[in-house]
Order: sequence, then C-alpha cells, then structure tokens
Amino acid sequence: MEQLIMSSPKLNLFSFSGNIKILHMTWIAFFISFVVWFNHAPLMLSIAKTLNLSQPEIKTILILNVALTIPARIIIGILVDKFGPKRTYSTLLALGSVPCFMFATADSFQELALARFLMGFIGAGFVIGIRMVGEWFPARQVGIAEGIYGGWGNFGSAAAAIALPSLALMFGGDDGWRYAIGCTGVIALLYSVVYFFSVTDTPKGSTYFKPKKAGAMEVSSIWDLFFYVLMNIPLYAALSLITWKVSSFGGANFTSLISDTTAVFIHIAIWCLFAYNVYKIVHINEEHLQKPIEEIHKYKFKQVAILDLAYMIAFGSELAVVSMLPMFFFETFHETQGITMIQAGLLGGCFAFINLVARPMGGWFSDKFGRKFSLTVFMAGMALGYFIMSSITAEWPIVVVVLLTMSCSCFVSGGCGAVYAIVPLIKRRMTGQIAGMVGAYGNVGGVLFLTILSFVTPSIFFLVMGGVAVTVLLAVQFIDEPQGHMAEVLEDGSIEMIELS
Repeated sequence: MEQLIMSSPKLNLFSFSGNIKILHMTWIAFFISFVVWFNHAPLMLSIAKTLNLSQPEIKTILILNVALTIPARIIIGILVDKFGPKRTYSTLLALGSVPCFMFATADSFQELALARFLMGFIGAGFVIGIRMVGEWFPARQVGIAEGIYGGWGNFGSAAAAIALPSLALMFGGDDGWRYAIGCTGVIALLYSVVYFFSVTDTPKGSTYFKPKKAGAMEVSSIWDLFFYVLMNIPLYAALSLITWKVSSFGGANFTSLISDTTAVFIHIAIWCLFAYNVYKIVHINEEHLQKPIEEIHKYKFKQVAILDLAYMIAFGSELAVVSMLPMFFFETFHETQGITMIQAGLLGGCFAFINLVARPMGGWFSDKFGRKFSLTVFMAGMALGYFIMSSITAEWPIVVVVLLTMSCSCFVSGGCGAVYAIVPLIKRRMTGQIAGMVGAYGNVGGVLFLTILSFVTPSIFFLVMGGVAVTVLLAVQFIDEPQGHMAEVLEDGSIEMIELS
C-alpha cells in the first residue's frame, strides 16, 4: 500500500503546538548545547589567570574543543537513526553536563584539557535536530525550518559570549568563572529532562524509519561504495592533524600535551579505526549490493559528497573566520584608525551574529527558488566575498570593511542553511548519518582553514577560502535537484512515498 506524506499548514512561529512546538523545543536544545560547548571562550582570560595558563596552553585548549566533535557527529548520526532524536538529544544533554562540571572544577591544565576534549561531544547535538525537524516538516517547509533550527540554535555561542562574563561577575571572586560554567551544565541537565517529556520522534501516526543495519550508511552501487570510503579519509586526516598539533611536532604555537611516542600510537590508532570503518562499510553493504536494487530505493551518494564539501567551506570557513576576525581587525586598523581590542571584538562578532537571520534565510531561499540554484548562489557569493576580503588594507574605511564582512557572512551562513535544506531529502532513514557526515566535514573545514592560517597571512587565508569556494561551486553543478518522492519500506513490507518538492 502506497501512502503520501501531505504538506502541513502554513508556518506560524508564534504557535507552540504541533510541529512548531517541536521546532522551538529542538532549537532550544541545540542552543543550550552550543552554550555549553562554547562556555569557555568568553571566560578564557579569567581561566588562564586562575590556572596560570600560557598562550600555547590556551591554544591547545581551543583546538581540543573541536577535536572530538568530528567523530562524535558520525557516532551521533548513527545513534539518532537507531534510537530516535528524543532519547538521543536528552541523553547527550545529560551526559554533556558531566565534562562541563569537570571543567568548572579543574585545578590544572591537564584536567582542563581532558574536560574540554570530552566537551567536544556535545557539539554533535546539532545532528540530532536535523533528523527531528526533517521528520516533522514537509519538503516545502523543511529548508526554512532547518534554517531556523540551525541559525537560532547556533546563536548559543554568541549568547554564551554575552551572558557568561556578566554571570561570572555576579558570582564574583577568582572562581566566578567556575560557577558560571557550572550553571550551563545544570541548565543542560535540567533541559534534558524537559526535552524528553515534551517531544515525540514523529507526528502521531507517522513511522520512524530506521536503517536495516547500524554502523555505516547503505549505498546503492559499488561505485558509491568506493566513493563513500574515499570521503571518509579527510575525517581521519583531520584527527591526525589535530594530534600533530598537540604533540611536539606541532611546534611552539601549541603545548606538547602528548609525547612524540604517544602521538605515533594515536596516529596508528586513528588509521586502524579507519580500516575498521572501511570493514563496516563493506560488511553492511556487501549483501544488498549483490542483489538488484529497485530504482525507487536507490539514491546517489554524490549528493552526500557534494554537501560534505559545501558544508566544509561554509561552516568550516565560518569557524575559522570567527576565530581570527577580532585579531585581524585589531592588527589591521589599530594604528591607522585607533581600533581597540574591545572594539575589534565587537566588530568581529558581527560575522557570527548575522547567522541568526542568514541561516534561516538560506533555508527559505532554498524552499522558494530550488535547492541547487540556491546552493549555487550562496557558493558564488561566498567566493566573491572572500576574494574581496583578501584585498582589505589598513587604508580601507572601517565602515566599508564591516559592511563587506556582514555581506560575506550572509552568503556563508545562508550556504549552511541551503546545505541542510537538502540533507533531509536524500534518504529519510539515514538522515542522521548523512547529517552527521556533513556536519563532521564542517569541523574538518574549521581545522583545515585554521591550520592554513597559522602558516600564511590573512590575505592569503581569505584567497585560499575563496579558491575552495570556487571549486565547491563547480562541484555543486553536479548535484541533483530533489524532486518527486523518496521511498521507505514500512515494517509490514508496504511502501511509503515521502514528498521531496
């Protein structure tokens, strides 16, 4: 028996029922996870003063914060497809409070480093909401809904920067930062309970489709199998790059947190894990690839691969630019225009602040004008923006630079929204895994571009990102516009057709 999933009523964000309630509850969960994930950043000076941290130790803490998020997004993607968003998000928020409390009570650099490394896992919470929102919204609204979820939730990092210093001051004393960070852990723990009892994985009467086997994505052809394995290599390469940074091989910019011998063993372990991942990919796919696959059950892995690359440049460059922009503004305009560090920080924050509006805009644009066209527009705008930013000099009027930065940020954040407007429309039962892989590539981009920045000038840094954006723009031309319906098999063997346009 064939069923069609029908469109829902008009989107009304002031409602707090049905799918709008789920959207609000879920973006708040994401918002809290980002507050916890970035709770250290605005308090780093106080933390460094209390524990006498050096600059290399501070940089090491910052890189450890994103290290675990790369594999975590893959793991969380598998778990959300298997257990559902409600249980997965609630569990992640509850468990994420533990390293938060560890960080708040740390008395040494080593304790801070361990807690920060473990905290990276909560950064994978983003993936869970992509599946939840995809379950509750029809194709014609999924772009704007995913954009609101991502844009408003992502504002948690900015909210942490605004609220936590004031909270630390309110508690007062040298340990004010500890109480402020501890409060974010308490909020995450409490909301994990609220979320569990407030949401369901699907609308009433809908089926939550799960993969037949857990551990890797199913693909539709032997060529897609090879493609899938190939696209996993950069994920493990990024982990090796992070390991190199925190060992003595990484140079003077980072603390040698591990010895050279330990680093070698970690590199070996990373690539042994890659070999095991390849085994799982082959094992999960070998049986069904030996039989003919019906056309309605096929999907093209190139869709996932292109979105991987698009998110790598969009979110990856956003992570890198947000990290370097305040210092770039200060070093460029301090002497010529008298910009202070505080002013540079505020001006640099405009790049991330735009995300609040631009990411939902990217999703809406994708719903309205088509997925492929929208992604093309945002990649082109991003490339042009970075190329122009590479020519910024101290003589440029600061107003022009800020407007240019905000314009570029619109395309960057809009590109993120356009990517995740497509993710739920590839294969419903694997949405979590697809979202996890795409999200992991965003972190890979952040690690890659920040590493490049450590070797080149800001001008070259922007040029490189512009060049990558052009390359991805060409790749986007090979993506297929989602249209028609995708097929999923119900437990009784009947087929459910899910609308894609």
